[in-house]
Amino acid sequence: MKGVVFTEFMELVETRMGLDMLDRIITEANLPNDGAYTAVGTYDHAELVRLVQALSNASGLSVPQLIHLFGEHLFQRFSLQYKALFADSRTAFDFLARIDDVIHVEVRKLYPDAELPTLPCERPTPDSLVMLYSSPRGFGDLAEGLIAGCIKHFGEDIKVTRVDLPKEGALHRVRFELVKQA
Repeated sequence: MKGVVFTEFMELVETRMGLDMLDRIITEANLPNDGAYTAVGTYDHAELVRLVQALSNASGLSVPQLIHLFGEHLFQRFSLQYKALFADSRTAFDFLARIDDVIHVEVRKLYPDAELPTLPCERPTPDSLVMLYSSPRGFGDLAEGLIAGCIKHFGEDIKVTRVDLPKEGALHRVRFELVKQA
């Protein structure tokens, strides 16, 4: 997993819960590098899971709640740091439909070794979008948080329904159905 994800998680914790909380979870997570991450480095995603679990233990919030919150934060940060990726999108559906074919292509240019989930989309109707998250990492909560962050970014009223699907081999799969509300 790219280090930018780790550095943004630590930024979220420090900003919302304080430096003492960040130090506490780094200590509890017992990380091999003592929490020293660079944005361009690549790290084991299990380390992020340990950080989130430690934050859950310390804050009383559930792991899914924290990962969802992080997804929203991450989307907001990406929208500020990578404005060019948003230039051709006027709606959440425009942006989300471009993730696999455009956004992830650009991410791979920046980070050639990035291991990204697949997120193919279908547009069954003009007011609906179906996304299928598939990844060897079980970060459906992160994907859901990123989707929520996208909807907030574009200021739309969209209902999201999540369906956790059975694993397919080593792949975790989640179906997201998004419907624009009247």
